[in-house]
Amino acid sequence: MNRFHTVTSRQIYRITILFPTAAWRLLALLLAVSMPAGMWRATPVWADPFSFSTGSPDGLLGALSEPASTGHLETETADDFILTETTSIAQATIVGLIPAGAALANISNVEVEIYHVFPTDSDPASGAVPARANSPADVEINSATRDARMGTLMFTASLFHGSFSVLNTVVDGINPAPENMTNGEGPASGEAVQITLTFTPPIMLSADHYFFRPAVQVAGGDFLFLSAPKPIVAPGTPFMGDLQAWARNSDLQPDWLRIGTDIIGGSPVPTFNMAFSLTGETVSQAAPTPTARPTATPADPPANSDGGGCGIDASPSAHRALWLLLTPAALLWSTRRRRR
Repeated sequence: MNRFHTVTSRQIYRITILFPTAAWRLLALLLAVSMPAGMWRATPVWADPFSFSTGSPDGLLGALSEPASTGHLETETADDFILTETTSIAQATIVGLIPAGAALANISNVEVEIYHVFPTDSDPASGAVPARANSPADVEINSATRDARMGTLMFTASLFHGSFSVLNTVVDGINPAPENMTNGEGPASGEAVQITLTFTPPIMLSADHYFFRPAVQVAGGDFLFLSAPKPIVAPGTPFMGDLQAWARNSDLQPDWLRIGTDIIGGSPVPTFNMAFSLTGETVSQAAPTPTARPTATPADPPANSDGGGCGIDASPSAHRALWLLLTPAALLWSTRRRRR
């Protein structure tokens, strides 16, 4: 993008008349050429608030989502969201289950990863799981990863409910086909905690369909990501194309399993969302107005509508602004000349 405005031959002539001495002419020309285009013709930018939520926990499921720990492989649980515009995501919340009596200070780290939808960022399906359509991709979007230990995420935890139970859990029973169906690992109880995440810097994503995957480390216990209603209900944010939650562990990578369809099963087959929210702002920028640029050779300086000169994209408003700046200097020169 050209960041400077046009100085035409007519403007150069005017500068010559107003500023007879070489020093004043040089100053005026430098001022005219070097001012950023944004001073002359701004490109409007708008930012609208963005928020998304799957709603509150529904008590149906808790799914492990934490780094590798004593007794557990690294395990990931992910749920989807859609952006219709380029969006800067500044904060998120997640709700999960930790052991009863565990202190909030036991939550020692949180990491967030964002995934495209398969087959983006993925190899062809391996056949190790029943399906990959509508799953998270094989690998995360590197630029969107945030980790408290790396200083790219800050978090605070608060008690959501002092005593909370879920009807079923998925913890260790995440297996490749044909052993993928385990029916879950039964109910669990504990404290429901809400963790508020602030991304530093915010996560910038273009319009697309994504999966959100948090991983929470809890000293002396597990973090079970809690399910939310599917379909999403108020005060959540329903959207067309809402997919079910998926999970995997390090043995299953790069593949994923549908928590309801592939792991728990049943009749009817349950499907789950996970309890999280996102906030930030959408980013829209008006496209710059195209400007015709004639070609030229060193012997033939670029012409423009003002009759020739060094063309670097100007508009009438830019010319007016230039002369508003130069006129005081001209008056100052004239006053000093009369005093001589």
